[in-house]
Amino acid sequence: NFQSEGFNVLFRALRDSPIKILYCASCGIDSIEIDANFIPPNLIWLYLRQNSISTDGCRELAKLLQGEDATLTQLHLERNKIDDDGVEILVDVLRNNKSLTTLDLLENDGISDQGQIQLLKLVNDISCIKATLQSNHTLRKLHVKYDTDPSNELELGEIIQGQIAIATGINERSGSDTKLAGREKVIHTQLNSERRAQLCRQQGVDHSVFSDIDPLHLPEVLSLIARRNGQGELYVALSSTIIALFSTMNRERCIQLRREYHAAIAARHRAIAAEHETKVEELDNELATIKETTLAIAASAVRSQDNLHS
Repeated sequence: NFQSEGFNVLFRALRDSPIKILYCASCGIDSIEIDANFIPPNLIWLYLRQNSISTDGCRELAKLLQGEDATLTQLHLERNKIDDDGVEILVDVLRNNKSLTTLDLLENDGISDQGQIQLLKLVNDISCIKATLQSNHTLRKLHVKYDTDPSNELELGEIIQGQIAIATGINERSGSDTKLAGREKVIHTQLNSERRAQLCRQQGVDHSVFSDIDPLHLPEVLSLIARRNGQGELYVALSSTIIALFSTMNRERCIQLRREYHAAIAARHRAIAAEHETKVEELDNELATIKETTLAIAASAVRSQDNLHS
């Protein structure tokens, strides 16, 4: 048990170390100071289970997760003193992190349902399709402490943890293909009415997913829903988009009529242009004839002059 000062000294000493795993569980650590110039370049696993790390410690640990050269893949912070503010700091840095695959926050009593929702939004933000595609697709295991209130029949903490597990499971199955993970999350949650409704309630979203979709793409999206989520979901989607579909058809007809109008004008102008081209050709021929006649007269006059002198 070397406590905070010993950990900070040890961490600085790892600057040029080949060590990849650092295990400091139950060491009495309550404060952490990380110098950005002394971050171990080979460290991939950091175990800080059962210490007293709080919000300030999360702020320092966030330095290990910043930038494209971040190497940490596992961060274990079970049984510390992390609360929602600490979660917010970690969520903020993990939005752009591409290295961390495991984050364990189990049994941190200060993390409330709202803190869990922040973590859920990190891996699957349901606010719009673009947000879902830009969620974190790297984390494959994300565990968080929740308190189950016996009077709460919904057991919200368990529900949120289950939704987090679904999102991170998609990340894991997609491997390093983050575009595939984003697409699968859109299909699995945004285009599934029951799952999306549940996520919307937790994340405070109250608009239809179809408001994010260009009506011209609706037929393709509806086909995708039928293939991946079944006929029942297709019916729900049709009920939600029927007005937009009719609007699309009206728009398509309007565009067709406008096209026909401009095509007719273009054809008329081509006819007029062809008529003028013909007239230009006739005038060119007349000019050529006049020129030939003038040259012939001039040549005849020259010959007559020569005959007079001879």
